[in-house]
Amino acid sequence: MIDNDGLAAWLRLTLIPGIGGETQRKLLAAFGLPEAIFAAGRLAARAVVGDRADLLFDFDPSESVDRSLTWAAQPGQHIITLADAAYPQALLEIADPPSALYVRGQIDLLQKRGLGVVGSRNATPQGLQTAENFSRTLAAKGLAIISGLALGIDAAAHRGALAAGGETIAVIGTGADRLYPARNRELAQAIVEHGAIVSEFPLGTPAIAANFPRRNRIISGLARGVLVVEAAPESGSLITARLAAEQGREVFAIPGSIHSPVARGCHKLIKQGAKLVETAQDILEEFGDYTEPVRAIPDAPHVTESTLLLDALGHDPCTLDDLVARTRLPADQLLTELLTLELAGRIATLPGNRYQRLA
Repeated sequence: MIDNDGLAAWLRLTLIPGIGGETQRKLLAAFGLPEAIFAAGRLAARAVVGDRADLLFDFDPSESVDRSLTWAAQPGQHIITLADAAYPQALLEIADPPSALYVRGQIDLLQKRGLGVVGSRNATPQGLQTAENFSRTLAAKGLAIISGLALGIDAAAHRGALAAGGETIAVIGTGADRLYPARNRELAQAIVEHGAIVSEFPLGTPAIAANFPRRNRIISGLARGVLVVEAAPESGSLITARLAAEQGREVFAIPGSIHSPVARGCHKLIKQGAKLVETAQDILEEFGDYTEPVRAIPDAPHVTESTLLLDALGHDPCTLDDLVARTRLPADQLLTELLTLELAGRIATLPGNRYQRLA
């Protein structure tokens, strides 16, 4: 890690409002390390970035720098920069790598080969189960699962990796000292203990809508490929998939029902050339040379089920009347069996008194 004086200079450069990533990279390309930028002075910096250079010398971020250094001095908390050996090599391959990253948890995990898993915040029960199962299997194979800690598919992906005893990285759109959404507080703590939470945003940054699409390039940049589980046609997950393709990463998509709004984004990606996947093995085969040790996947609990009813449910939501017609069983008997299967986690009840199979 670089010393505190060197880190303070990096923080000074990155914590000045109005000096974004593109301006930072121009200055670093011209002068080298941040210390050299400030030593060169106002006129030399103006020759590179114009009047924007005045911000470097007129704004004093000392208070924010001191707060960041204090934060990074705590166990399990790190700030790494482009000049740091711990900076993830995968991010150096993208067009706009963050100049600094704030990390809580296992910093060495950022060098590990991983898969981004993203999708809808308003996922179906089947989508949540699919994301968790894929992540559980792939984490057990040694891949780090990378997502955004959002509700829905993101949270399911993180849970699946943790359930396998695997590793997971959450790239967030707030400061690393903030948690959003609050409902994922316990999940975030588990990720800190068994993985890493990463942010490019300064400490104290609240949840701002524009920051979440920006963080998506880090999810895809850290990963070898991105899997989209469920997504509406205009979903932010499609932004992540587009960024992944631009960065030379693999893009995978899971197909769904033609009647499901959250399947249309995946179908759109498949039409555009994303690889259709049905099992986790499809992804491993595409990676080809991935040979890390296999972990034993924890056994799922044995569940007694009605094969007839599950077969009748199929894979699309259906009503009780549909099930009566398909099984020719009385409605009261079906309701009893549906409740048993729901308690066992095999089906979910949806709005409109519809039912959907989860596995």
